Amino acid sequence: MPLPVLVPLLAAAGTLVFGRRPRIQRTIMLSALTGVVVICGLLLYLADRDGTTALQVGNWETPIGITLVVDRLSAAMLLVSSIVLIAVALYGSGQNIRDGDERQPTSIYRPTYLVLSGGVSAAFLAGDLFNLFVGFEILLAASFVLLTVGGTEERIRAGVSYVMVSMLASLIFLAGIGMTYAATGTLNLAQLAQRIGAVPEGTRTAIYAVLLVAFGIKAAVFPLSNWLPDSYPTAPAPVTAVFAGLLTKVGVYAIIRTHSLLFPGGEFDSILLVCGLLTMLVGILGAIAQSDIRRLLSFTLVSHIGYMIFGVGLASTAGLAGAVFYVAHHILVQTALFLVVGLIERQAGSTSLRRLGGLAATSPLLAVLFLIPALNLGGIPPFSGFIGKATLLQAGAQNGSVLAWTLVGGSVLTSLLTLYTVARVWSKAFWRPRAEAPEGHLSNAKTPSLIEDSTDVRYDERTHPGSMPLLMVGSTAALVVVGLALTVLAGPILRIADRAATDLRDPGVYVTAVLGAAPVEPGASR
Repeated sequence: MPLPVLVPLLAAAGTLVFGRRPRIQRTIMLSALTGVVVICGLLLYLADRDGTTALQVGNWETPIGITLVVDRLSAAMLLVSSIVLIAVALYGSGQNIRDGDERQPTSIYRPTYLVLSGGVSAAFLAGDLFNLFVGFEILLAASFVLLTVGGTEERIRAGVSYVMVSMLASLIFLAGIGMTYAATGTLNLAQLAQRIGAVPEGTRTAIYAVLLVAFGIKAAVFPLSNWLPDSYPTAPAPVTAVFAGLLTKVGVYAIIRTHSLLFPGGEFDSILLVCGLLTMLVGILGAIAQSDIRRLLSFTLVSHIGYMIFGVGLASTAGLAGAVFYVAHHILVQTALFLVVGLIERQAGSTSLRRLGGLAATSPLLAVLFLIPALNLGGIPPFSGFIGKATLLQAGAQNGSVLAWTLVGGSVLTSLLTLYTVARVWSKAFWRPRAEAPEGHLSNAKTPSLIEDSTDVRYDERTHPGSMPLLMVGSTAALVVVGLALTVLAGPILRIADRAATDLRDPGVYVTAVLGAAPVEPGASR
C-alpha cells in the first residue's frame, strides 16, 4: 500500500545521485513508474475483490499514526494516474533524447517529476485531512518547479500567479483543518465520520464551506478557476499534459471524499450543482474565444470539471458512479490531447490557429491521434466520453428536480459546444491549406523543449521541420489506445465505478475498515 508513494520518492533520490548520468536517470525514472503501474493495478484488483483496506503506518493505533486507506475509488485513481505518469515520462524522454543538450535542466526535471508522482499517490491514499494536505503540498511544491523550468519570462510570470493561488488555497485548507480539529478533536477521516454529526450545525456548515473553497480552487471549479488557463499553457508540453490530466483531479477527489464521507446531508448539494453548471458553460465559452490550441484545451479542461461536480452534487449512487467514470475518462483523454498538441508544435512550429493548416495532409498519423481523443472529449458515441455523459444525464433525470434537469440541459449544450470547439481546431489546423492561415508563413525556428528560446522565422526555414521522435509518438498513441480501452471495457469499468459509488454512499464501510468497529450514528455524542 505505501509503495506508490515510496517508490517514486526513492527513485527521485536515485536520480539526484546520478544527476550527471542522464541515461541512468532515465532508466531509474521509467523503471520506477512502470513498477508503480503494476502495483496500482494490483491494488485495484485487491480493492475490488476484498473491499476497503487500511494500514496504520508504524503500527500506531488510530488516530495517532498515519493512516493509509485503499478503496475502489482511491485504487482506480491511483491506477489511472500512474498510467498517465508513465506515458508522459516516456514522451518527455523521447523529446529529450532528440532535443537534449547540456543546457536542458533534465537533472532537475526528472527527480521533480518523480516527487510529483509521489505527492499525487500520497493524496489519494491519505486517511486523514492533515496527510491529505501533505500530499497536496508535495505535488504543489514539485509543480512550482516544473511550471517554471527553463526560466523564461512568460513561465516565471505564470509560475508566480500559480504559486500565489496555490498558497491561498493551502492556507484556506489549513484553516479548515484547524477548525475541524477544534470542533471534533481528530483529523482522521474515519473518526471524523463518526464525530462530525455531533458538531453544531452552524460550525459543521462553516467547516464544509471552508474545505469546499480550498478544494474548489485546487479543482478549478468556477468561480475559482480563472488561474488555470493563464498558468498551464506556458509550461513545456509534458508538464502541461500531466498538470491537465492530474492536478485538478486531485482536488475533485478531495471534494468527492469529504462530501460522501463527512458531509453527506446535502447542505451544499444545490450550490455544487450550480457551480458545476457555471463551470461547464463559462469554461466552454472561454474555449470558443481562443486562437491558441493550448489555451483552448485549458478552458475545455475547466469546462469538463463541471461534469464531475455535477455527479457529486446529485449525491446519488448513479451520480457518483458517473463522476468516478468521468474522472478516469477525462484524465486519459485530456492528457492525450495535450501530448498531441506538443506533437503539433513540433510538426508545424506553432500551436496558434492563425498559423496552422494542412496538417491532415502533411501528417495523417498526427491527424488520427488528434481526432480520436477530440471526438471522445466531445462525447461522440460510442466513445467513453459519451458513456460517461450519458451516465450523468441519466442520474440527473432520475433526480427529477428542476435544478437537475437544468444541469442535464447544460451538460448537453456544453457537449455540443465542445464538439464545435474541437471541430473548429480540426477545420483550421488540419483541413484548410496553411497558405490560407493569416500568419501561415510564420513559425518557430526551433520547437521548444524544457528551455524555450525559439524565435519567429519563415515556415520553410525551420531548424527541424516535421521532426516527431518515435518515443513521443508511441507514448501518445499508447495513451490514445488506453482511452479507447476505456470505451471497449466500459461495462466492467462502470460496474467498478458503481461499486465504488455504493461504498461512498455508505460511510460505515470506510469507518469499519479503518477503526474495525461499527460507525456511530450521525448526531450521537462523542
